[in-house]
Amino acid sequence: MLFLTDEDVKKVLTMEEAIEEVERAFKEYAAGNVVLPPRSTIMVERFNGSISFMPSYIRGLEAQAVKIISIYPDNPSKGLPTTLAWLVVNNTETGVVKAFMEASYLTAVRTGAVTGVAAKYLAPEDARVLAVFGAGVQGRTQAWAACTVRDIETIYVYDPVPQARQRFAEEMAEKLGVKVVAVDSGREACREADMVVTATTSREPVLRRGWLKDKVHISAIGAFYPDWRELDTATVADSKLVIDDMEGIRMEAGDILIPIKEGAITWDHVYAELKELVSGAKPGRLPEDGLTVFKSVGIAIQDSSVANLVLRKLGH
Repeated sequence: MLFLTDEDVKKVLTMEEAIEEVERAFKEYAAGNVVLPPRSTIMVERFNGSISFMPSYIRGLEAQAVKIISIYPDNPSKGLPTTLAWLVVNNTETGVVKAFMEASYLTAVRTGAVTGVAAKYLAPEDARVLAVFGAGVQGRTQAWAACTVRDIETIYVYDPVPQARQRFAEEMAEKLGVKVVAVDSGREACREADMVVTATTSREPVLRRGWLKDKVHISAIGAFYPDWRELDTATVADSKLVIDDMEGIRMEAGDILIPIKEGAITWDHVYAELKELVSGAKPGRLPEDGLTVFKSVGIAIQDSSVANLVLRKLGH
């Protein structure tokens, strides 16, 4: 059995490849070639955390994995990452475990990758300015993905921790080769933005419709509990809304569940699942579109597909 650390994965995995692989997985999903049981989550309220189990099998790619992922928002105060993950990969012919890998880095990249896939279909072609909410690991891979699919020239980053947003600005300017500016408010981050990504652990909206230009694409990936949200109701209600997967969204996406509970929208407001865009069943951005929102709670085919990519690159 192969054991891989996050550092091992980091050496072979690129964002461009991850975006291609995740898009391929969603095409297989559209074709009915996926087994995707619901995510099972244990809430550990005593320690303000959760542990989830995410199995999937993509027949078209012969990719199978089970991910165990923990989300503990208080971990940074203990010197630990908010998100930690591990993957068990089985041989689909025999069931033998062929790899066990740390998957915190893979999770960050595959989540950035799904934003990249959605942005290919929904973001303005001429998008040049990106706003990032959240200066953690996930904010970094979201920015990396956005710069992979669009010619981003400037990134504005906001995080309530000044040192975190300044460190993000310095590190990501060097990594991406673009101008990165740390700002003091979400409103300031959005002033010129053509694209916005929210990658926070906030329970309350961090983004408001009044801060945005008319033609903006938003990727909201940070809130995946039914009573948490990053977007205000007006942003969701005024958008062309695309989601990653209806089953998970119905259970976990407070960004949508709360506006529905308020009566601001109904489920008919959801324009499409991402698989419908990548398969060509529905068009993405149209010339008349203004605000587009991609809401993701994350699904396991992102993990199994990217894990399969890593193992292929390593000759396994």
